[in-house]
Amino acid sequence: MMCDPAVAFAIENNNQRLDKLIHSDTESGWKAKLKLLFTDRGDKTVIRDRQQQGPLAIQRPLYPEGKACHTYLLHPPGGVVGGDTLRIDTQVAQGAHALMTTPGATKFYRSEQRYAHQQQVLTVESGGLLEWLPQENIFFPDAHARLDTQIHLEKDAQFVGWEMHCFGRPALNEGFSSGHLVGKTEIYRQGKKILTEGLNIRGGDKYMKQKGLLGFPMSGTLYISSQDDDFFHLVQSLLSNIQSQVGTDKIIIAATQLEELVVIRALGHWSEVILNSFQLVWQQARQQWTGTLPHPPRIWAT
Repeated sequence: MMCDPAVAFAIENNNQRLDKLIHSDTESGWKAKLKLLFTDRGDKTVIRDRQQQGPLAIQRPLYPEGKACHTYLLHPPGGVVGGDTLRIDTQVAQGAHALMTTPGATKFYRSEQRYAHQQQVLTVESGGLLEWLPQENIFFPDAHARLDTQIHLEKDAQFVGWEMHCFGRPALNEGFSSGHLVGKTEIYRQGKKILTEGLNIRGGDKYMKQKGLLGFPMSGTLYISSQDDDFFHLVQSLLSNIQSQVGTDKIIIAATQLEELVVIRALGHWSEVILNSFQLVWQQARQQWTGTLPHPPRIWAT
C-alpha cells in the first residue's frame, strides 16, 4: 500500500536481526489472545467457541439485523505498548455471517524502541460472510510495531474488510516523527495467495511522507471479495462521486480490480472522511450479496 512489499518482507527473508529483535521484545511482554468460531444455528449466527487469554475480549453479541452476529472487539488497556503481543483468530463457518468492529481506535503508544506485535488470522469457510470493520490504528510518535494479517477464504466465501492507519495525531498537529511500523497483509483464496500488501514506515521519513503518502497523515485500504465487473464499475462511480463532493484536498481514493478482489485505497487527513467513504462502499457490497442495505453499527456514532 505504502511501500515496496519486498522491503517489508525483509524481516523474514533477509533482515534476521530485526526479526530477532521483535521476537526478543515481545518474548516477555504482555500477551493477549482471542479465538472465535462463528457458526450458523439456522435462525442466526452464534459464537460456538470462544477462547481468550489476557486483555482481549468481546462484548455480548448483538443482532440489530436479525441473523448477522455483530461483535465488538475490546482491548481494556486502551492501547498497545512495546513488548505487547496481540493475536486474534476468527473463523466463520459455512453459512454463518459475522460483523466485527471496535468501539474506538486502537492506539500504539511510544515504546522506547521496543516493538509490539499484532497478528490477525481471519478464515471464512465456503458460504460464510465476514465483515471486518475495525476503527483506525493511531500510531503515536516513537511507536514501534509489527502488524501481520492473514485472510483465508474458501470457495464461495465472502469477505469485506478494511485497515486504516493514522500516522501521528493530526488533531494536535503531531506527525509520526520517529518510530517504525512494519508488517504485511496477505489474502488467500482456496490456499492460493492472491494479494500481499507490505507496510514499512519509518518515522521522520520525509520522502515517504511527501511521495508515498502525498502529505496526508492517514491511509486506508478496503478489500472486497468480488469478481463482478458491474459491481466494480458501481464502486468506481461511487468513488468518483465521493472524490468530487469531498475534494482532493481532503481525500484521494481509487479502486483496483485484482484476481477475485476489489481493492480500494485512500489517503486522507481525518479518519471520519475515510471511514464514511469506506462505509458507503461496504453498504453497496452487502446489498450486492444479500439484497439489503445495512445500517452502520451504532458504536461508530458514540
